[in-house]
Amino acid sequence: MNVDDYETLPTDHVGTHMIAGAIAGIMEHCLMYPLDSVKTRMQSLASTGSDGIVATLINMVKQEGLLRPIRGMGAMVFGAGPSHALYFSSYEYLKETFTEMVPSSKYNTLCYGGAGCLSTLLHDGVMNPAEVVKQRMQMVNSPYRSIVSCLVNVYRKEGFAAFYRSYTTQLTMNVPFQSIHFMIYEFAQTVTNKERTYNPAAHMASGALAGAVASAITTPLDVCKTLLNTQQTPQAAGLVQAMKLIYQLKGPAGYFRGMQARIMYQMPSTAICWSTYEFFKYLLGSTQDLRIVAPTTKVLAEAKCSEPNSDEAAQAHAEKVTFKARESGLPRELPAMSGAGLYGSISFNTMHNADYRQKDSILDVAHT
Repeated sequence: MNVDDYETLPTDHVGTHMIAGAIAGIMEHCLMYPLDSVKTRMQSLASTGSDGIVATLINMVKQEGLLRPIRGMGAMVFGAGPSHALYFSSYEYLKETFTEMVPSSKYNTLCYGGAGCLSTLLHDGVMNPAEVVKQRMQMVNSPYRSIVSCLVNVYRKEGFAAFYRSYTTQLTMNVPFQSIHFMIYEFAQTVTNKERTYNPAAHMASGALAGAVASAITTPLDVCKTLLNTQQTPQAAGLVQAMKLIYQLKGPAGYFRGMQARIMYQMPSTAICWSTYEFFKYLLGSTQDLRIVAPTTKVLAEAKCSEPNSDEAAQAHAEKVTFKARESGLPRELPAMSGAGLYGSISFNTMHNADYRQKDSILDVAHT
């Protein structure tokens, strides 16, 4: 399949977007999970946060074992799959809907941002409980050894509301994050991929740039979210209280704890996410059932008799003949030909035209 056909694929199929989005979300979070664990440690108020990315990772492995950086990854698999399926399918649908509603293409960037905002509501509704479990298992001196034990203990001690304690903070962070993310990605695509074909390098570069800018701007809210999810000493009940505690304990610099790790995490993760999504959208789109319908091919034959004295020869009459498609479901392709012997002289013209137009020839065959 030629990459020039990328934009003509039937990629408006919801199933394609959902499958591609689910795979992209799982790939993104699983491949970058160790760095995400480092980010959580650096943002935690229970740690000094003064160590760099490499030093934090090495200390985790030395003190808590080789597998410590990937503890809780299963929560991401269960959460990222359905959340990203809703995320990308709703974004694609809303993006097309909004761009068709606006009078000019100059408003497309705002349409992309609006579609990203609404898609985030669905994404975070599914993802927030998984984020709570993940960060509880990532935090310093975590008492949880499995996803199930974490779920059960949090539910018993803090109730169901604990899984959505940071939901408003998550939305406060992710709505601007995703709006900036999508707008920068789509803008970068207009520069690096003007033809909007399948271009892995352009998808990765655009995704990395979008992730870096959006993550840097929203780091203070991400620190608040980590505090609300982990509930280590000190504990906070909401966004405002979390912001006050961070300022009291760490000062203004506390809002940017782990920013370097967050950018280092988001750049490759968004690049992986977008390139994986676009790849599977391209792959699944190329194998979509195009629902080829075999239409009945009709042939109109106009015959004229060459005998001048015959009453029947004085009038022209038409006879309709039907050629059925082959059993394979595809229409029969007839070669162009001309010949004599059937009602005197007959000419055949075959045309590959979806409009089923009739030519001025004596006999026309129209098929797709």
